[in-house]
Parts: sequence; structure tokens; C-alpha cells
Amino acid sequence: MISSSPCRPERSALLIIDMQNGFLSPMSAQCIQMAAATLPDCSAAAKKARQSGIPVFFIKRQYRSNGSDVEFARYSSWKEGGSAMTPGSHGPISEEFPPELQPQEGDYILVKPRFSAFFATPLDLILRRLGIDTVLLTGTTTPNCIRTTCYDALSLDYNTVILPECCSSQTKDIQCANLRDMEAAGAVLLPLSDFLQNGLRDVPDRVYQVRQEISQGKML
Repeated sequence: MISSSPCRPERSALLIIDMQNGFLSPMSAQCIQMAAATLPDCSAAAKKARQSGIPVFFIKRQYRSNGSDVEFARYSSWKEGGSAMTPGSHGPISEEFPPELQPQEGDYILVKPRFSAFFATPLDLILRRLGIDTVLLTGTTTPNCIRTTCYDALSLDYNTVILPECCSSQTKDIQCANLRDMEAAGAVLLPLSDFLQNGLRDVPDRVYQVRQEISQGKML
């Protein structure tokens, strides 16, 4: 029987998704009600990741000023709300990251055109080039960008870990329901306090375990 193995920091990456002024500010039509309150926890998670040698990826949205790349379902609210998150924008509805959560030297910044951090981005390519097989998900919103990224990560055979306190939704009910769904689909919900204290020590590396079983002929 293959013994369990914890996820390894050097083969893990922290994704910080859409933590930008345009999703955090109450002045923005795209504001997520619970997002700003998670800034201290997201900052703590990023600090722990860097200390542990876990690369940090900032995944952000940008919308062209003419709206040509805005989702059809979001276009009206985006336009009426002042056209948030255009390239190079500044202020409360901008693409900027808040002061509490700024990229640092060595971090990665990727722009995604839709909900999932994997959709039409080089994220999967970069992660595989770095030898990453575990992703830790943080950011906003849980039912949209976190959830689609989670399912894409699972489909691409990554160990998928969610830090619940570092994710946000419009309501607590939406938050809880989506976290339950992702856990049922195979994601690991790792309390932030556990991550800050123990890192990934208690998170099983399912990718490694399954590969080991297959290579030893355990699954035919």
C-alpha cells in the first residue's frame, strides 16, 4: 500500500484571483460585497507562501475601453458603471491591486479574459514548466472565478486547495454553498490558520499518490 505524502511547497503555487479595486470598491458596479474584508487574510496567505518558497500568481482582469472583450452578460452593468478595470486605469474602479495586496519581486502577474484563471491564459504552461502540481486558490468571487478555476485545475489533474477565509462572495449563503460543492468535487478546503501554522503539511498529495500506484501496477 502506498503511504500518503503531503503536498510539497516547491511544487505548489498560490493564486490570488481578481483582488483589484474594480472588484473591491463599493464605488464599482462590479464590487463583491465580501471581498474587501478578506484583504488581511489574503495578504497573510501571500506572505506565508513567499516565506515557504511557494510562488505567488496574481491573476487579474482587464477590459478594453471600448468593451470589445467584456462578457455579454456583464457588458451593460460594466458600461453603465463607468467602464471598470481598463488597462492602466487608476482609482476606485481600476485594474489596480489594493495597497494591502501588492505584487512583489518574483511574483507572477497574468491577465485572464474570463472567469477561470486557466481559460485563454498561459497559467497551465507556466505551472507545468515550474513543476507545479498543487494550486492554492484565493480571491474573488467564489461562485465564479474561484469555482471555474477550481474545476479547471481538477480537470487538469492539479491538487486543488482552497483557503476559504481568503475567498469571497456576495453573501454568506452563496459562499458556503459553493465551498461545499467544490469540496465534494475533490478540492481540499484548508483553513487559513492551518496554512499559516503548518503550511501544506496536512494536505495529501493525491497527484503523487495516484501516479505512484499506477506506476507500481496497483490500478489495472
